[in-house]
Order: sequence, then C-alpha cells, then structure tokens
Amino acid sequence: MELTTSFDPEVLALPFYEDSHRRLAEEAGAWCDSNRVLWEEIRSLDPDAAGRRLVRALGAAGWLAELDPRGAPVDDFRAVCLRREALAYAEDLADFAFSIQALAATPLLRFGSEAQRRRYLPGMAAGTLIGAFAVSEKEAGSDVASVGLEAVKDAADGSYVLSGRKAWIANGTIADVFVVIARTGQGPGPLGLSAFLVPASTPGLRVERIDAIAPRSFAHLSFEECRLPADALLGRPGKGFVVAVDLLERFRTTVGAAALGFARRAFDTALAHVLGREAYGATLFDLQLVKASLADMEVQLNAAALLVARAAWETDRGSRRFARHSNIAKVHATEAAQGVVDAAVQLLGAAGIVQGSVTERLYRQIRSLRVYEGTSEVLRMAIAGSLDMRRAARATAA
Repeated sequence: MELTTSFDPEVLALPFYEDSHRRLAEEAGAWCDSNRVLWEEIRSLDPDAAGRRLVRALGAAGWLAELDPRGAPVDDFRAVCLRREALAYAEDLADFAFSIQALAATPLLRFGSEAQRRRYLPGMAAGTLIGAFAVSEKEAGSDVASVGLEAVKDAADGSYVLSGRKAWIANGTIADVFVVIARTGQGPGPLGLSAFLVPASTPGLRVERIDAIAPRSFAHLSFEECRLPADALLGRPGKGFVVAVDLLERFRTTVGAAALGFARRAFDTALAHVLGREAYGATLFDLQLVKASLADMEVQLNAAALLVARAAWETDRGSRRFARHSNIAKVHATEAAQGVVDAAVQLLGAAGIVQGSVTERLYRQIRSLRVYEGTSEVLRMAIAGSLDMRRAARATAA
C-alpha cells in the first residue's frame, strides 16, 4: 500500500492496527493530499474564519461522522490518532479544528443524556455546530481538582447560576456550545465538580480573544451570573472531575499522534532539502554530521510512533492502565517532536526560519503540544506515581 502522507507502512502493519485502520490511513492521506488548495486558502484567513471553514469542510467530508448518535458511533481512538496524524502532517489548523470538535463532543457521547445528544451531536458531526471544552483556569492550569468557577443551584427551579472565569479555551471565539467544568460543592477538591453544557448565546457569558504564537481561535471566558436550566447538567452532579479526567486521559494519546504528524512533516522537509542542496562538492546529505542528525530524528520518530500506537491500542481494548500509556506517549511524542522540528530548522539554515515556510510554521505550532491537556512536567509526575502503584502490586503478588 502506498501512502501519500505521513504514515509509516511498517508501523501500520503491526498487530496494534487492523485492516480498517490501514484503509483509513490510506483514505485520510489521499484526502489531505487532494485538499492542498484548501490548506492554502485557510492560511490566508483570520483564525476564526479558518476555524469555521475547516469544521464545515471536515463535517462535509465525513471526518466527524462518528460523533452523530443517529449512526453507529465507534469508540476507536486508533482511528482518531490516525486522523490527527494525517491532518497535522498536512495543515496544523485542520488538526486543531478536528481535535477540538472531537474533544468537545466526546463528553456528550460518553456521559450525555439522549436529549442532549440529539440536540448537539448531529450538528457537531455535520460541522454546522462548533463545540469547545472549558476546564482550564489561570489559577488551576493542569490541576483540574482546583477549578474555581462556581455553579450555584437554585432550589426553586433546579437551575444553576455560573460565576467566574475560564482561560485559554480552544475554539473559544467561534464555539456554539461549551462543555464547562464548574464547582457545585458536593465535596472538596475533585468531589465538588460538575459538568455543564453552556450555549455561547447564554446571557452573561463574555468571550475575550487572546493571541497565541500559532494563530488560532483562543479565548478567555467570563461567566457573570449565567443562569442555566437544570437539563444543562452533563452527567450526574459531582461527577465533573470524572468527565474531565476521562476525556483528557483518552485524548492525550491523540496529542502524541498530532506531534508525530508535525515531526514527520519536518523530517520529510529536511530530508528533501539536504538531498537536493549541493555543498562542499557533494550534497548536505553526504556530511556525517547531517547524517547523524537525520538518524537521531528517525529514531525519535519510530519511538513516538510505537508509543502512540501502543497507547491507542490499550485505550481501545479497555485496559485499566490505558492512562499510564497515554501519558507516556504524549510526553515522549511531544518532547521528541519539538527536537525533530528544531533539528529540521537547523538543517535548512536561514531557509528554515523564513516566515510562512513549512519549518517556520511547524516551529511555532509544535510548542503548544507540550502544554495542551497536561504539561510534560505534570504528566511525568503521574507516570512516576504509576511506578509506585506497580511496585505495590508486585509486592502484594509476592
């Protein structure tokens, strides 16, 4: 099978993947290749217009079809990872649009009522309704248990009044509905959180645009006594921490997949450059230091691909320890991708830092993945904590 974009056929041939995934990889690569005009078009648009255009295009092309409850949704994170890798290789904003839409829809798929699913998911699958997930706060960051946004229940009619702020919300300026984690007070820390569905048109909700180093839709949200009906509650009261952590643990693997797509694009760009660039009576590729750099990049790419594949497989097979593998894949893939992109820029020299070039765009885009959905430092702590659990389990078994 010949693939047109980032996928390594030798990795896809491993038992982690099934034939359906291999077909998906081929189809996703071909679709991304056929839409090069779209990628050029959206790069000329402002982030909000680009985001709306891409969500509509992805919905129309069926990339979001599994979000529709009227069909047969499949909890297949290997497929999500392959889609993210293909899109990240082709165009960063396309991966961003796909991932945030899937991120916002997944809590509805896993915890929403039938009425909530029917109300929001068909539009999200079609790309006509845009979602966002709002958990981060300036004072909380990666510590979900420290969320401070308050949701006070009105005993008279069961409605909730939200007051407080959220920060760094992806799709914040274009979302039609937000999945919001707020504190309802059933207990301290993680025990007192609940999840809500908040339409962007809710009175008292204000959106403040913020700019990132890689242009895209980002915003802070302000909730000024936003009143929500009782049926805006997503899942059970006091289960917001479960909703948030379940989502983040699953999607961390897909962040690793996106990092892999970015890194493969950087590697391919650098390899093509050094093979064609004449220098010192030969090509750059003939220089030993250049070969060593490329070899190191190839090692990192292979390791990241295997860790992402294993983590996605563990998630799909229902492993109780999938979160550990998701954390490992996310940390290694994002950290390795940062190094691969930096090495690619170095190999291209001055051409690698020209604004708008492939490597310049990748250099700005890759940095945020080491922060999204849990910083590398926080996830390293979680990985270390899992080592203590493994040692305790071995001691008990002995």
